[in-house]
Amino acid sequence: MRVDINCDMGESFGAYEIGADSEVLPYVTSANIAVMRTTVAAAMTLGVAIGAHPGLPDLVGFGRRAMQVTPQEVYDLIIYQVGALQGFAYAAGTELRHVKPHGALYNMAAAQPALADAIARAVRDIDRELVLYGLAGSHLLTAAERAGITAASEAFADRNYLHDGSLVSRQRPDALVTDAAEAVRRAVRMVREGVVADVDGEDVPIRAETICIHGDGPNAAQLAKALRAGFEGAGVEVVAPNSS
Repeated sequence: MRVDINCDMGESFGAYEIGADSEVLPYVTSANIAVMRTTVAAAMTLGVAIGAHPGLPDLVGFGRRAMQVTPQEVYDLIIYQVGALQGFAYAAGTELRHVKPHGALYNMAAAQPALADAIARAVRDIDRELVLYGLAGSHLLTAAERAGITAASEAFADRNYLHDGSLVSRQRPDALVTDAAEAVRRAVRMVREGVVADVDGEDVPIRAETICIHGDGPNAAQLAKALRAGFEGAGVEVVAPNSS
């Protein structure tokens, strides 16, 4: 069995240091990068697959608040932001491997077919070899199929789920799984058994080809290390999508 561990990172900006990127990178296989040059270099050093993490133009809320956008606007956002990281990657002598929408855009596209299609078309038009990461069971995965590109079904080690397979809103106090051992146990079940316990304790089916953690979480480095060890201990190979 195989699984990818991806992390949203590269979110520091100017004087603002966010996340524990250097501590997390040794344990993940894919990095979803928001702010670019230094994180690209660090990922290259450790052989971590580099992916773009494009989001809505919500600077104050760092892309985590929903906005009224058209599919054409979303298409243009993806082209613009992925293209920027692609330039940094090429300048550093490497290439992009995947795209994962960020924050509110990820959640909106998971639920809205028109936005999902716009994202998938943009990824296809940039490079058909890029893998599109999307929430398990969501419109992002079916949009990738319609666009003729590869998708990776994503699950979250550090987030709780509702019975319909959607993520618990961050506005709720039970949105996050904060205990690393519990997060690892849940993630191993996702991969080996294809299920996750929802907030009411009932198992729901889930397809987990890549497991996400958040680089700005309070225990991100501890969780990344524990996940890597947990998967390897359970006989699950940890490797980026499309790796040989």
